[in-house]
Amino acid sequence: MAEVTREHLVKTLENIALLLELKGENPFKTRAYRNGAEIVQNFDGDIVTRATKNDLKDIKGFGDALQQKLYELASTGSLAYHENLRAEFPETLFELFEIQGLGPKKIKTVYDQLEVDSVASLKKACEDGKVASLKGFGAKTAEKILGAIANREKFANRFRLGDVGPLAETLLERLKDHPKVSRAAIAGSYRRSKETLHDLDFLVATTEPSELTSFFAQMPEAEEIIVQGSTKTTIRLENGLQCDLRAVSNEHFPFALQYFTGSKEHNVALRSLALKQGLSLNEYDFTGDGEMPEVHEEGDIYRALGLLFIPPELRENRGEIEASDQGKLPDLIKKENLRGTFHNHTTASDGNNSLLEMAEAAHDLGLEYLGIADHSKASFQANGLNELRLREQISEIRALNEQFDDFALIAGSEVDILKDGSLDFDDDLLQELDYCVASVHNSFTLDEDTMTKRIIRAMENEHVTMLGHVTGRLLLKRDPYAVNIEKIIACASETRTVIELNCSPYRLDMDWRWWKKAREKNVLCSINPDAHRIEQLQSLSYGVRLARKGWLRRNDVLNTKSLKEVQAWLALPKSER
Repeated sequence: MAEVTREHLVKTLENIALLLELKGENPFKTRAYRNGAEIVQNFDGDIVTRATKNDLKDIKGFGDALQQKLYELASTGSLAYHENLRAEFPETLFELFEIQGLGPKKIKTVYDQLEVDSVASLKKACEDGKVASLKGFGAKTAEKILGAIANREKFANRFRLGDVGPLAETLLERLKDHPKVSRAAIAGSYRRSKETLHDLDFLVATTEPSELTSFFAQMPEAEEIIVQGSTKTTIRLENGLQCDLRAVSNEHFPFALQYFTGSKEHNVALRSLALKQGLSLNEYDFTGDGEMPEVHEEGDIYRALGLLFIPPELRENRGEIEASDQGKLPDLIKKENLRGTFHNHTTASDGNNSLLEMAEAAHDLGLEYLGIADHSKASFQANGLNELRLREQISEIRALNEQFDDFALIAGSEVDILKDGSLDFDDDLLQELDYCVASVHNSFTLDEDTMTKRIIRAMENEHVTMLGHVTGRLLLKRDPYAVNIEKIIACASETRTVIELNCSPYRLDMDWRWWKKAREKNVLCSINPDAHRIEQLQSLSYGVRLARKGWLRRNDVLNTKSLKEVQAWLALPKSER
């Protein structure tokens, strides 16, 4: 049997959850498999070995049935329960789950009534008017589905940073462990922390390049070997992601790392600077007349050109070379600078864990505080809280905080910004909260001017602490709604409203391209995971990466403050913060 990987376990459990949804099974049963997939994905240890040994009893969230299924899957490479479920449906049906706005119930309807079993057949059924004629659909729904299909085609062969991260780090560690590798790194857009990427670029320093290219081609995750040579191998993984490996000498490694990290625009500017100094820079070396600079590490390349080392996240030719030359590069935020975070959900709305479970998970991560922000009543689809339930939650948070010594929950709400810019709760209730994050969750199709005015009206409320996921985008699924970000930043500066960097891998919103401008306007950022379960608190690491890409420093981010500092800050009138 082929080697079983963590990704194989995750994918199987997620497939089971989708199939159970299609069959209309008990939602608690479906959720158990989806939760199991997340636990496997984020488990800090060799989950495959433990599953093979049937040693999963002490892992929270795994019931007896799930433990047995993981044992069967890990030890045999297949799971009879999964295979039997799959046999009930055509393989192409899974494509439909990639279409934004098309859930299991609608998929079941078009499958049962129109025999739609693929994206191609769904597109034809929409164009023929058959989908619009179905009860519960209509012409607008069919139009939205066609738009979502177009988006899928537009985003084909791209992957979200957060989805790729765990797999990328697994492959990198495997390369680092190879006895013939002296140095290894991931270059390309992954190293630069781009929010989406097309492929992964691995680089190793070795004296046996052909041995490494062969080793890489035989990775268990490889679905297809595209190219295999003596110094380069390209494979395609099971999920369609292309991965390139380049094997170079230890001497050439710093140059290759700099070159293949990019961006292209950054490298062009850097080579131009080198030429002005009588040097030629490529992926192998410096060349030119006279004595060449001594280079052992990537930073030596920048120093040789009279520059400070430029962090990979900044290498987009957006002023970083000039800032380096002038000694004005920012001291970028680090993950260890975070002391807490805001905007997290519990079982009170659409989360999967209780207040106490979320608090314990945050404390285990070393955080001093966790801001709770369950949905407000207008988000009925997310079981939003009404006034009574929110007040009950505030009381529960206050009671729990009496039990903590070095940690606190911060009582908040993710309050819907209604279509006219008013808020879902009145000021009397908002005043009872420690903080409020205001977000748009509906009426996405407003024109730019109307949407901008809508959000600005909400930000002008003295009780709105921060603005959530400012553009509403879902990476590779839904485009941002129309909004004037410059005006939003200007309003945030004037009203002292924090703008969230929502670090859910699906959002990473506000976009990194705007954070430098926000920083220059003295707008604070809050790096928030929008966690709906404890595992999603780990997304904070992606938030830090995108904050760095946006030129943010420690003092630009609200949640680098200590618990006492943030409590004192929240206690101030908004105008004095």
